[in-house]
Amino acid sequence: MAYIPLDEKLVGEVKDLSKSIAAEVQGFVNKHSSISVERAVLRLYGVDGVDSEGTPIPNRLVDMLHAKKLLGKGISPYFAHAMLESGRDVQTTAQLILQGELKWGDLSSFSPDEVKAKEKELGDNAIAILDRTRKTKAEKKKKFSDPGQPWRYLIVATGNIYEDRTQAKAAVKAGADIIAVIRSTAQSLLDYVPYGPTTEGFGGTFATQENFKIMRKALDEVMEEEKRYIKLVNYSSGLCMAEIAACAAIEDLDMLLNDSMYGILFRDINMQRTFVDQYFSRLICSRSKIIINTGEDNYLTTSDAIENAYTVTASQLINEAMAKEALLSEDLMGLGHAYEINPKVPNAFLYEIAHAQLARQLFPNAPLKYMPPTKYMSTDIFYSHALDTMFNMASIMTKQGIHLAGMPTEAIHTPLMQDRYKALKSINYVFDIARDLSDEIEYKKDGFIAKRAQDVLLQVKNFLVEVKKDGLMKTIEKGMFADIKRTLVSGKGLEGVIVKDADYSNPVISRLEKEGVIHE
Repeated sequence: MAYIPLDEKLVGEVKDLSKSIAAEVQGFVNKHSSISVERAVLRLYGVDGVDSEGTPIPNRLVDMLHAKKLLGKGISPYFAHAMLESGRDVQTTAQLILQGELKWGDLSSFSPDEVKAKEKELGDNAIAILDRTRKTKAEKKKKFSDPGQPWRYLIVATGNIYEDRTQAKAAVKAGADIIAVIRSTAQSLLDYVPYGPTTEGFGGTFATQENFKIMRKALDEVMEEEKRYIKLVNYSSGLCMAEIAACAAIEDLDMLLNDSMYGILFRDINMQRTFVDQYFSRLICSRSKIIINTGEDNYLTTSDAIENAYTVTASQLINEAMAKEALLSEDLMGLGHAYEINPKVPNAFLYEIAHAQLARQLFPNAPLKYMPPTKYMSTDIFYSHALDTMFNMASIMTKQGIHLAGMPTEAIHTPLMQDRYKALKSINYVFDIARDLSDEIEYKKDGFIAKRAQDVLLQVKNFLVEVKKDGLMKTIEKGMFADIKRTLVSGKGLEGVIVKDADYSNPVISRLEKEGVIHE
């Protein structure tokens, strides 16, 4: 494909700076856990369901220990001890704890070696869940063809999982390769995972394990009919990042929206909580072979896409470095960006190509997530459809990985099935007629596109030098990302951050870290 002549020394410098920035954050993460991390451990151990008042059982068990300030050791040894005491299965043990028939928070009845042995058994079973989903998806991809990138990504968002299922099947038959079930508005602010199937939601459908199961089954059925592999997406951002990653692994999802800074900047979730939660969620994704999608496109909703293009690239580099800390391989990094330059700017399309090509070259092995225009969409649906068509061309020209369908009615209402059909029809047309365009063109060494890409890269370096000097957390406090300021102690969820004791135990994290990246 065509390449912009970038300064490779400069590329190396920005990668090294990002690695140093991520390493400092990781130092903080290694000393902390959170209530959502501990709930995710219980879910991977097999704890599920809700109590008589509808509160998820993992929440109840964790909250009981957190109130006693015992979570510094981790939930795992306490649950292992309860298992030994009950002599029953995981779910029955959890129920007995809630009924007060087992001492919860007691470690005195069995020796540390006995508790460790039971923890190992529980941890091995948890890892087996992550290995099973990875192997199951690999077997499906052997049976059915996995369409080449850019993958066509289409959203369903009715609030009713059964209606979502119908729309998803129709979208697949129209050419979609990926179905994303948009999460109900503000679910990211809930400090629990809703339970069971849902038939109502505002702006989307609640992310629940049962909804994951329903949609996965539907896509498996249409996959048999279409004879190609269809990917399922949901969200693990917010206050339940690791828990939703665990639920997604159990139900064989392929992708999760998962950004290291999105929740901090755009949902006012405490940064300490977010950094701790994203690490475990990404460890789960790594072992399960779940692609993460990051949210850099959101920066351009609050700032100018030309003036602040460097912040998108800088965030991509930081997300990549933090993903590598969590053992994600590059083929699982759906780093985000967007087609959001004001179309009235002269040569706007050249700017877009420069930014998209820069991302492609900085992250050559990543399935880049490319977002359609939204900021400058119009109630003139014909104009908006033309804007989306130019976005489709930019995507195929620069070989993006995950292509989100732009809707002609984006500025008017929640797109209907016919709007999705028109969007896919345009994508299919452009992708077919320009499939090998990038192999037939060259970028002028001193041309507009090459110069713009190089200028952005230099801005990125200068920006990352400042971030490294202050540290990422201080940089966020200063409002240097998306012009939004968040402090170390502000935001939702801080009370759920836990300092680890010297004898903290989490056999799932320990084994994932020890065994590293799984290459299959």
